[in-house]
Amino acid sequence: MVAKIIDGREVARKLRGEYAVRVSELKAQNGRAPGLAVILVGDNPASQVYVRNKVRACSDVGIDSKFIALPANTTQAALLQQVDDLNGDMTIDGILIQLPLPPHIDIRDVLERISVEKDVDGFHLYNVGGLVTGSTVFSPCTPYGVQKLLEHEKIPVEGANVVVVGASNIVGKPTALMLMSQDATVCICHKKTRDLAQFTLLADILVVAAGVPGLIVPQMVKTGAVVIDVGINRLPDGTLIGDVDFEGVRQKASYITPVPGGVGPMTVTMLLHNTIVSAERTLAASKR
Repeated sequence: MVAKIIDGREVARKLRGEYAVRVSELKAQNGRAPGLAVILVGDNPASQVYVRNKVRACSDVGIDSKFIALPANTTQAALLQQVDDLNGDMTIDGILIQLPLPPHIDIRDVLERISVEKDVDGFHLYNVGGLVTGSTVFSPCTPYGVQKLLEHEKIPVEGANVVVVGASNIVGKPTALMLMSQDATVCICHKKTRDLAQFTLLADILVVAAGVPGLIVPQMVKTGAVVIDVGINRLPDGTLIGDVDFEGVRQKASYITPVPGGVGPMTVTMLLHNTIVSAERTLAASKR
């Protein structure tokens, strides 16, 4: 068995084509395109790359992006005021704070200052808690991207044994909650899990988001499993690899995502989706 590679770039291109149509319809009905504000504090090189990719993606589908670059010594109060200003700006449908923030900034305080209706990253406490009750306004972008890849490939989630390796608030936990809401049986493993392989071998769907290069090797994967690699690790030579031994596991799995080109493009695409949905909701509310 050789796994089918799930091409995240191709799925993202297809979805972005659909989103461009929705943006055009919004422009015609609302007189403006959806607006996304991206705030970058400091000059972290990786963050600068991520922000450029997001701004470019907005341009590709017709979303207006507002990039706000703040110095690393920006105070907490000044950043909160910037968020308040954007919350009140009727041309802005989504607000994104690029992480990480400088150490003197209270990340939780800043993220929770964003209006729930503009929290297109899905990090507000309300949206995270909403994953438990099914009442979230916006789903976090990376887990949502994982869900969309499974949907695109028509991989059944209901009743499947799902193992999520990695328990972060950004990827692992929300991914588990989203798949559990689709009636999957979900197990979350983390850095304190003993004998990781005894859990991963049970997985019909294995989602790996541990940030450990090459953590999952073939003998840890059930034959025919679906393997979604969310990890992205840069080696000393600059090569990007995931958390899964891609070539080895590919010989046992039924589906597998590559790194790069798997989940990554979907994360930005779901950010576009959430921004468009926010604009559509605002337009619908204005007509009531």
